[in-house]
Amino acid sequence: MSQGDLASYFFHQGTNFRAYDYLGCSLKMVDGKYEYTFRTWAPNANSVGLVSDFSGWYKPIKFSRATDNGIWELVYTSDISLELMPYKFRIVSASGVHDKGDPYARFSRSGADGASLIFTDNSFKWGDKAWLSHRRKTICESGNSYMATPINIYEMHMGSFMRHEEDNRYYSYLELADILPGYLKKMGYTHVEFLPLQEYPFDGSWGYQVCAFYAPTSRFGTPNDFRHLINSLHKAGIGVIMDWVPAHFPKDEWGLYEFDGSPLYEYQGRDRKESRSWGTRFFDLGREEIQSFLISNALYFFREFHIDGLRVDAVASMIYLDYDRMPGEWVPNAYGTNENLEATAFLRKLNTSIFAEFPDALMIAEESTAFGGITHPVSEGGLGFNMKWNMGWANDFYDYVQLDAVFRKYNHKALNFPIMYAFNEKYCLPISHDEVVHGKKSFINKMEGSYEDKFKQARTSLMLMMTYPGKKLLFMGTEYGQFREWDFANSLEWFMLDYPNHKYFRDYTASLNHFYLAHRELWELDFNPEGFEWILADEADKNSVVYKRLDKRGRELYVALNFSGGTQYLTIPTARGLRFESLFDTGDFSPEQKTVQIEKTGSGYIAHLSLPPYSGIIYKKINANKKIKI
Repeated sequence: MSQGDLASYFFHQGTNFRAYDYLGCSLKMVDGKYEYTFRTWAPNANSVGLVSDFSGWYKPIKFSRATDNGIWELVYTSDISLELMPYKFRIVSASGVHDKGDPYARFSRSGADGASLIFTDNSFKWGDKAWLSHRRKTICESGNSYMATPINIYEMHMGSFMRHEEDNRYYSYLELADILPGYLKKMGYTHVEFLPLQEYPFDGSWGYQVCAFYAPTSRFGTPNDFRHLINSLHKAGIGVIMDWVPAHFPKDEWGLYEFDGSPLYEYQGRDRKESRSWGTRFFDLGREEIQSFLISNALYFFREFHIDGLRVDAVASMIYLDYDRMPGEWVPNAYGTNENLEATAFLRKLNTSIFAEFPDALMIAEESTAFGGITHPVSEGGLGFNMKWNMGWANDFYDYVQLDAVFRKYNHKALNFPIMYAFNEKYCLPISHDEVVHGKKSFINKMEGSYEDKFKQARTSLMLMMTYPGKKLLFMGTEYGQFREWDFANSLEWFMLDYPNHKYFRDYTASLNHFYLAHRELWELDFNPEGFEWILADEADKNSVVYKRLDKRGRELYVALNFSGGTQYLTIPTARGLRFESLFDTGDFSPEQKTVQIEKTGSGYIAHLSLPPYSGIIYKKINANKKIKI
């Protein structure tokens, strides 16, 4: 069996995880000429042709059938390089004539046109060996703990992070490579997570309606420009996570939609085919060729772009048959339940394949329900992700901070209940793009109260997030308290940093981030209940909590938070001969309030804490003979 036959065989078996080397457009030099091989999968097509700038758009060059299972092939020889030349596949079927972009194209024109671009340049030289070595040492399991490393993610939408003031143009991959690494390092982030960057036609989708899955969007430059950005981030010690959308795709004519004239990449049955809310088609995850397409795509970005992780979007829409459907619109599985068995099998296969090759990858599920075992190993019946967004924590907390402080005592569970399930999965705590868009208010503007009080509460809220168990994620603009809701079509309001409160807030965020990075107690046992201990969990009338975070050696940090509008006086148990040293606070404490008074009682010793309105403070215990710093 030839290499091509093997590639085809494994593709149809759902196990060709280098499908992009077989399908799409590839180049080799033969006798000084450029020999381009085009292949596509279109089993229901009557014919396939190539239309392009170099061969003409009106009279297609015919492909021939390469396999009985629907692979079509064309070898095109040119005297000159066709690099960056646009092309499409003209597919003729029973439903008519359709000009389609190449599903495996490595580059694509953005916008409504969607022509694929020939891209075979493999000249990029990586310089991130030190980062990849660091990644392997810190992300993989170590001893009896997993991911015992700080992970603090800056989530950003590349098109609206920063725009050129004179004409509102995007900053390119290359321009961002000069700006972003230094900013993220200065701010204390360990990773950046980009909203989807695979080619998408409609800006208003924020990138979540992908048409060309193998093509980094040309809005910001070439694939090698994108590699340069990632390389620059890695050299600065910043990991790169890409938002990835394997659940669905839009119905643009040039995309995957009814690719060969009928449903091919999408489910065929009406009960599974389409999303009512998004107006998109769902991938047929039980079809072997789709598994080859998607798993190859995930691995393509790990292999060819050195990414460090994928945040998998809309997992709930994949794993539930009744997602976004009314009773009677969906058909139960063979066991009579609403689980999409093909989808959960696909996700297990995806994660198993990723970790087999990249054991230090981050595979993060955006999953909004209580589906069990999202981050449990496949060998234990889980889906095999190694992190999950804790959207329940985020939504409950937003509800809490929007309440008048007088009424927060009735919703105190927003502060203490998340710990009840904090170790059921490996969680990332997200303050994400989804919650700061039109109609939802920016993060700082969710806070109840006056202008000044909003800043105080936002600082205390960030302290809570950074000290609760779980890895961290913050959406761009939140770090300096932007009041305007996120607008994908315009730049963040960086001019707000000219105002003292906003500059102070960003400085505070950076200081808090660096404090987090420097203290193992806050991240070494994120996924282990031994890393957290309540001191005061039920002070609902005072809108306050006190808890400990611990590292592997048992070293402790005490965190005390007050979400009420008045000063709160708290007492906690302590031991003889110990004092509390203030390490970090939200900025509202007098020297007297930072000082903890120790009192002897009949049953032992207690410590008196004084917390100003809307404030937080972090202490550590020290020996009595050590001078207290204030």
